[in-house]
Amino acid sequence: MTFDQWAISLLLVLILTFFVWGKYRYDLISLAALLVATFLGLVPFTHAFSGFSHPAVITVAAVLIMSRGLMDSGIVDFIARYLNKVGSNVLLQLAVLLVFVTIASAFMNNVGALALFMPVAIRMARKQERSPSLYLMPLAFGSLLGGMMTLIGTPPNIIISSFRSETLGLEPFGMFQFLPVGGVLTVVGILFLVLLGPLIVPDRKGKVSRDELFDINDYLTQVKIPERSKVTDLRVKELERMTDGDITVVGHIREDERFNNVSMYRSLRANDKLIIRASASDIQELVDATGIMLSESDKLSSEIESNEDIEVTEVSVTASSGLINKTARSLNLRSRFGVNILGIARSTGRIRSTPGNVRFKSGDVLLLQGQESAIQDVVSNFTLLPLESRNLRLGKLSNVALALSIFMLAILLAVFNVLPVEVAFVLGAVLMVFTKRLSLKNMYEAIDWPIIILLGAMIPISAALETTGTADLIAAQMLTLAGQNAPWISLLLIMGVTMGLSNVVNNAAAALLMAPVAIAIASGLSVSYDPFLMGVAISASAAFLTPIGHQSNTLVMGPAGYRFSDYTRLGLPISLIVIAVALPLILMVFPL
Repeated sequence: MTFDQWAISLLLVLILTFFVWGKYRYDLISLAALLVATFLGLVPFTHAFSGFSHPAVITVAAVLIMSRGLMDSGIVDFIARYLNKVGSNVLLQLAVLLVFVTIASAFMNNVGALALFMPVAIRMARKQERSPSLYLMPLAFGSLLGGMMTLIGTPPNIIISSFRSETLGLEPFGMFQFLPVGGVLTVVGILFLVLLGPLIVPDRKGKVSRDELFDINDYLTQVKIPERSKVTDLRVKELERMTDGDITVVGHIREDERFNNVSMYRSLRANDKLIIRASASDIQELVDATGIMLSESDKLSSEIESNEDIEVTEVSVTASSGLINKTARSLNLRSRFGVNILGIARSTGRIRSTPGNVRFKSGDVLLLQGQESAIQDVVSNFTLLPLESRNLRLGKLSNVALALSIFMLAILLAVFNVLPVEVAFVLGAVLMVFTKRLSLKNMYEAIDWPIIILLGAMIPISAALETTGTADLIAAQMLTLAGQNAPWISLLLIMGVTMGLSNVVNNAAAALLMAPVAIAIASGLSVSYDPFLMGVAISASAAFLTPIGHQSNTLVMGPAGYRFSDYTRLGLPISLIVIAVALPLILMVFPL
């Protein structure tokens, strides 16, 4: 071995050791490794940061932005409402959840897709008095399976496609070239997770959520019926039935005259104000379905149109808060801070007064609307406790059609080779911002910067594996291990090693490290590169054995109360299924 080969091999061992150790973040480790490789001459100084301009990095960032645009449009929230109509059968619930999360993961960031469907799964579990642990691990694994189906479903697919183009000079993999293998794997995986998952996943109790700690009841809030509204001339009972949520009209105000104990048969007119009791999500559904306005929200309408950073947040009134014994009307937060109080929820007893006249008590939960900085000022000035975000997007479902059209445009431009994938999705991301489907603030927040830095730093190191001949050396050792057997034995070996790596390091890093080795093995066997590249892509996404292998696995660990070993119980059989199904499929679709 030459000095360069010894150096890059030792550096790779150190990288993997630090990744597994986990004391330092993988982006910091990657940057440090890149600097070491540069100082040792393994990566030329002029190419040290070339990875950050690599098409794979640009594509991953653009996909993350587009995913956030879809999330902010409310499309998944719209779908989630209908998931709540599924019956009480756990197998049916799990099947429907998995179908939706896999489809979503195929076209958007799989962690984002999982995060959106997690609350639906938890709500289903609690409604049926079941543990969320029966749902969440299968849901996390489903998000990983769904990402295997398309080019943009997961970073390893993007990386492998770029390697095919940049390293081999071949056409990159198309948007749906992963589907014949990934699609079948997803179907088989869903069947396994639905039929056997509930029998294998342990029944655990997750951590108590903040919603449970504060025992949040329904909000009391005030809405206004605008001119030419679809609810004009309807009766109260018809309004309450316009959504699947639990909406109760507890007060009716017409021309400054208030009516309590509202009759179900009372007719509604334009400019009437209603006091309703409902959960935050049911309020959102009512606004979206009927077009009625939150009475305080409409006062910020001009600001909402001109400022994209208006958001809705929940806060709890602490025992030392300056709001105690004060009312929303007396505080006048809108003129002082630019913040509206849209609703109030109280854990003990019913609130009888009009929302604006309610005197706040310790433990009350308020629904605030305004700019993030303004809400932070209110929280700080009045000693409030912010609750975890519920991603409320009141009145934004009208954005769905345009956001979905932009997303589909980007996909079609890439599918029909009108534009390269990275250019098509950057165009889509820019259009999301220009059409105000996504704010600049949310655009930058959408990018998972540690992943971007990991990719940008590891791509030159991955290239150094080839330039120093180390990839050929590792490939020769693996070929020796595989012996003189059929090439599929070597493919099985590369898949096994990649899958093992992906369970202890980031899946993008696993793909970057194994892609050069896979190319070298294929070259040594004088066979097609494609089955080996596809084997790396599929295996890098199959991180089912540990909670640290993928962010989706980590995300469900706390809410479901899983232990480290629980992942192996369900992850080992599905990992074996992936290899058993994927290997013959790859050889059929991408012949040696």
